[in-house]
Amino acid sequence: MMIGIFIIGAFIISSCLFLNRNTIVNYSLVSIFVVLLLGLGFYEFRHINISELVFFKPDSLGLLLLLALCIVSVPVLFHGYRYIEKHNADETPQSRGLFFAAIVLLISACGIAYLSNHIAVTWIFVEITTLSASALIYHHRNIRALEGVWKYVFICAISITFIYIGILFLSLALKQAGVDDMSFDSIRQNYNKLNLFWLKLSFLFIFTGFTAKLGLVPMYTAGIDAKDKAPAPAGALLASVLMNVGFISIYRMYAIMAHTPLRDWANMIIIIAALLSVFVASVYMTRIKNIKRMFAYSGIEHMGLVMLGLAAGGVGVYAAILHVVLHTLIKPSLFLQYNQIYWVYQSKSMYDVGSYFKYNKAGAIVVLFGFISASAMPPSGLFVSEFLIFQSLFEAHYILILLSVLLLLTMIIWGFGSNIFKLLFTPPTSIDESRIPRISPWESLPQYVLLALAVYLAYNPHEMFVTLLQDAVKLIQ
Repeated sequence: MMIGIFIIGAFIISSCLFLNRNTIVNYSLVSIFVVLLLGLGFYEFRHINISELVFFKPDSLGLLLLLALCIVSVPVLFHGYRYIEKHNADETPQSRGLFFAAIVLLISACGIAYLSNHIAVTWIFVEITTLSASALIYHHRNIRALEGVWKYVFICAISITFIYIGILFLSLALKQAGVDDMSFDSIRQNYNKLNLFWLKLSFLFIFTGFTAKLGLVPMYTAGIDAKDKAPAPAGALLASVLMNVGFISIYRMYAIMAHTPLRDWANMIIIIAALLSVFVASVYMTRIKNIKRMFAYSGIEHMGLVMLGLAAGGVGVYAAILHVVLHTLIKPSLFLQYNQIYWVYQSKSMYDVGSYFKYNKAGAIVVLFGFISASAMPPSGLFVSEFLIFQSLFEAHYILILLSVLLLLTMIIWGFGSNIFKLLFTPPTSIDESRIPRISPWESLPQYVLLALAVYLAYNPHEMFVTLLQDAVKLIQ
């Protein structure tokens, strides 16, 4: 089976990257992993809804996120190479090997978690993402990186414990129903037999635990520090494909709740967490002066909107999944561009940057388009999904929630925009222009491709893409 080959191959490649010190061998191994990852995506696309190795099944939602992972991983690994070779002068063969080993492990764990059809197996691979992400956060080996990794590990340890407790409660609900199989398919098929008390407790703990990966209140703080301290290519993964692990896990658990009398209760929990997340994002986005943290808080806003669409139901479920896919393409483009911003200014503080159009025109256009895309302003692809989410809130008669969200989004766009336009147009307070490196416009090409693909999928989606979205919605409706 392809999944078994991929797991074994990824583990061997990651181990060899960790042990290897030769540059040519290092990048050859990374290239082999890219081929293996793309092969997995192609194979699963051709074998959708076919169980593999008992615990895995590529359903429509898992396949969508896996294909998005395949697309994003290529530019991330390319920029990882550029980061190691050009942007960070302190790299050693050992740190380079560990960097790529951790990235390979993180990408692999995320991809397998998407395809997992068993909640305990999902839990295992989520823990692997924590370990690999921790190695990336600590890459710079300084006191701030150490602080960031300890925060991340501490919060993720709590979250993984919550998920484990939730799984135990779910097993009690299944035991009273006489069901031994904890696969998502089996749980959905027996939803009418489940003990509602244990199921309610299970959802509460599992949802809370996965908010650490999704970037949602209450455990969103884990991701903020992680994306700030990790190298930009790693931050691109943490801000997109890793957040998707949290989304698909919550989505599959919610798909069970949606067929029980507890649906309205679950919606209330989700709406509270989502509203608080958008509120937190609005507070920080109007005050933040750290570029990477600004990008990270933008992700909290979007995941809050995704959860609101999910809770609203109707077209909101379709819009939520579309929003996640488009966000997976858009957010990495901003984090990857940060590499070039830092290379120019040697700072991530808004107080030290300015006139980016003057120093890197191709990169500045990426930042401008990335801001438009992340703010969901036309022609951003996210404009389509956000409009549908707002429509679903209106149709579900959540008028007060809709008005509150629109007000908070206005504040977010103002805070985001004021910082972005300062970066692009306002002259910096002090800078030695003779020391600014020349950056090739070709380095920004992958980011243009990601942004353009997000627009294309939103306004002119392929029939197969729409079919996958609709099939994913059927898990709930």
